[in-house]
Amino acid sequence: MTSSEPGSGAAERPVAWPARLAWAALGAFLLFWAVFEAVKHGGWTIPMAVLGVLVPDLSFLLGAGSGPREPGRMPARMVGVYNLLHRPLIPVVALVALSFAPTANTTIAAPFTFALAWLGHICVDRVLGYGLRAPDGRPR
Repeated sequence: MTSSEPGSGAAERPVAWPARLAWAALGAFLLFWAVFEAVKHGGWTIPMAVLGVLVPDLSFLLGAGSGPREPGRMPARMVGVYNLLHRPLIPVVALVALSFAPTANTTIAAPFTFALAWLGHICVDRVLGYGLRAPDGRPR
């Protein structure tokens, strides 16, 4: 299968434009908010914002050295971790929990910014058509 054939990549799946527009608006808002928090608080919030953007794709390290595979399909051993890190529920729960945490605002700034950036990454992936994967590594 070549990359020009249908179904070879996640970005080729049709997603309704209103859904993509909503994901894009939410993703832009969250990423701007993460940058705002990082600049406002400085210190650990800056590397945590960068880490929040990168963490969801660290699951790709599990697929390193797995040999050739068909385009658009990831190794089965990385699907579980990839899907876990690309579910919006985890960073949303973290954001809600941190918002109501009975601590000083500066103590939760870094983990809160991490969760904002993580959720922003998930939104951008949805805009680009990259969603969760089936157990065999194909896009759902």
